[in-house]
Amino acid sequence: MFVIVMNSTNIVQDGLNNKLIYKFPNSVVLKDKYIAVSSISMYYSWFNITNTLGNNRFTFTWTAGAVTTVYNVVIPDGLWDVSALNNYIQFFCIQNSLYWTIAGVNYYPFELLTNLNRYAVQLNTYYIPNALPAGATVPAGFPGWPTTAQNPVVSFPALFNKIVGYPSTFVSAANVGGAATFGTPSASTNYATKDATTNTISYLSNVAPDVQPNSSLLFNMSNINNPYTQPSGIIYSLNSNVPVGELITEKPPNFMWNKLIDGTYNELRLSFLSPTLQPVVVNDPNMTILLTIRDKDEGYLSK
Repeated sequence: MFVIVMNSTNIVQDGLNNKLIYKFPNSVVLKDKYIAVSSISMYYSWFNITNTLGNNRFTFTWTAGAVTTVYNVVIPDGLWDVSALNNYIQFFCIQNSLYWTIAGVNYYPFELLTNLNRYAVQLNTYYIPNALPAGATVPAGFPGWPTTAQNPVVSFPALFNKIVGYPSTFVSAANVGGAATFGTPSASTNYATKDATTNTISYLSNVAPDVQPNSSLLFNMSNINNPYTQPSGIIYSLNSNVPVGELITEKPPNFMWNKLIDGTYNELRLSFLSPTLQPVVVNDPNMTILLTIRDKDEGYLSK
């Protein structure tokens, strides 16, 4: 058996850190050879929300007087969980003066929460009054109150909707004057409830949230001809089983051998793909990947 080491020195310098090339010292003839991943050490550093993925934006409304403004929330490329998304919503509202303060506590028009018991993302929209509440203050640049009290209208377009587990057609109720009513929810609709006292409306995602659409990396190796897969070079799947930013270390207990196409080689190429077979941008280039090559006749790989 022979071991090949791929690390940051093998990365193609295009800023994506998702392609590695191992160049042999000399041309080699590989006949009846098999290759497998034997060890991986790399950081969990690929983003789940990006402009490239197209899943980085949603909208909500604020009505001042009789004028309704739609705000487009564009989330910066990054590794986001639901709690971090909610923090960004609050930051966005502060930047746009869309909140009020009572006794030192800021009140925002809506929020996103993780509902662990229901394995769902919960959206709460809050009743925006038509006048300044008692004891409240508003920031400079505050747009004003609606003529009639109402909830903000939140929409989750494609592909952000998959992050939070809502249909791309989802639009929350405006509840103008507290008039919104909800029937009995079905499995295909978002469970919506309204607090009759506060007019807070709560929604639950109706499919499992896909907060990290790239939860695993597929290792795609050149010169593999597997007639049962497409692309034919998939040799391994690495799961991100550590917190964001932590080091992933993996040593497969059993090697998954893949036959290399017979021929003369100058190099081997390895690339990282998402579960949907799209290139994944890996932000941290610090990685070490060991590949093992063996003859067909070694060990249990008999003729």
